[in-house]
Amino acid sequence: MARAIELTQRGRDTATPNPNVGCVIVKDGIIVGEGWHERAGEAHAEVKAIAQAGASAKGATAYVTLEPCAHQGRTGPCTDVLVKAGVSRVVAAIEDPFPQVNGRGFEKLRDAGIKAEVGLMADEAREVHKGFLARVTRGRPWMRLKVAASLDGRIALANGESRWITSEAARRDVHMLRARSSAMLTGIGTVLADDPELTVRHVECRRQPRRVVIDSRLDMPLTAKILQGEPPIILTVSDDAAKRAALEAKGAQVVQVPREGEKTDLVAVAKILGSLEFNEVTVETGGKLMGSLLRARVVDELVIYYAGSLLGDKSQAMFVLPEWARLDEAMRLRIVEARMVGPDVRVTARFGD
Repeated sequence: MARAIELTQRGRDTATPNPNVGCVIVKDGIIVGEGWHERAGEAHAEVKAIAQAGASAKGATAYVTLEPCAHQGRTGPCTDVLVKAGVSRVVAAIEDPFPQVNGRGFEKLRDAGIKAEVGLMADEAREVHKGFLARVTRGRPWMRLKVAASLDGRIALANGESRWITSEAARRDVHMLRARSSAMLTGIGTVLADDPELTVRHVECRRQPRRVVIDSRLDMPLTAKILQGEPPIILTVSDDAAKRAALEAKGAQVVQVPREGEKTDLVAVAKILGSLEFNEVTVETGGKLMGSLLRARVVDELVIYYAGSLLGDKSQAMFVLPEWARLDEAMRLRIVEARMVGPDVRVTARFGD
């Protein structure tokens, strides 16, 4: 199963919106077939592993990171392939919560006389499939905020200067985060201040993430870099038909979203991102929008790159949040990792258990 989980990394950046499943076929203690799902519409991990195993699959055990599918989607049911190949046992790390599967895969295997088990290395499997699981069970993606900050938690000088707080090694690491993301989310304030591309450039990337901008009043400049290349999605509460037409003429997909007062409803935004089948979304934006996303409780993870510098209390804060009156009002996170990236420290923290 550890090998199957390792294989999931080969489809991590490209399998979306499908889960990046890994599968290993074992007979008499020897691996006879391996497979991983690379792209939607292409063969699933089980199918590729069975094809590699050939006749050796008969009587073998299949280790798979997620319950085999039992429905007709872009491809046929993996359960049918496993049954036809004559495997005697299937060990899955976790059940698939997708409504058309969710236990039906195991049921179909058991009806065919195949022993089906679940639970081996379940925590590790949930980690590699966290984006897919989040979208299917909650209707919204796994959302992470990426921040580059000084040791005193500042992301830019008071005048907005922020290039570059962290090192080239940290920036390269950020592009690896982008590469695994289904979408990159930012706000119009960041577009106006920094004119970012939000593309993957410094690491290998076989699929650029979609770029999404929250632009409540449709203030997007028609010359913005984010309008170049694959058209972005612009989420707005504005009903300005002329601005909308101008952006659509540039190729942008403009989506009307619900209001929360005069602002964009960020809970609705998260649901829309889920409906667009984005599994993992990385947010790169300013402290105001990041603070609003945190207050909306739609953030799962913070990835903060701390540089060995101090910018002072007049500089821009990491998150614009209300003043708490008591410590028990503070947002609590669990630090899951801290490691050096070049001269900087990358801290990953998550909400929940």
